[in-house]
Amino acid sequence: MKKPNLLISECLCGVHCRYDGKNNRIDELECIQSLYNIIPVCPEILGGLSTPRPPAERVGQLVINNIGVDVTKEFVRGALRTLTIAQDNNCHRALLKAKSPSCGCGEIYDGTFSGILTTGNGVTTDLLLENHIEVFTEKNIDSLIPKKSDD
Repeated sequence: MKKPNLLISECLCGVHCRYDGKNNRIDELECIQSLYNIIPVCPEILGGLSTPRPPAERVGQLVINNIGVDVTKEFVRGALRTLTIAQDNNCHRALLKAKSPSCGCGEIYDGTFSGILTTGNGVTTDLLLENHIEVFTEKNIDSLIPKKSDD
């Protein structure tokens, strides 16, 4: 049986592409790889940002970094490139980094750089959802892993 393709944040795969040069490798990576062909992406890198880079947070439709620079253009470019990759690879689902201004789903940081969360999505998540791609984060990764029956 052919495994479905799954778009996944590169940082969740252990790639050091976070704003601080670190990663967010998930413990479930091997299980996910056994169930899906993973298609790793980092929308922020695809948008032209470097690693490391100043942290950024979404403020309405804008994305501003902690030194006051508007990086919305890079985030939108990365989201568009990520969508193209998802569509080119027939990805109907994505596993993205929670709370991120690119990849967050359901809640993101509020733009004050104070660690406060607010309801919302990252730029890439919004675009993927608008294009009927289901988005998960490491917070609800269990929804991507079939339950084993207790027969």
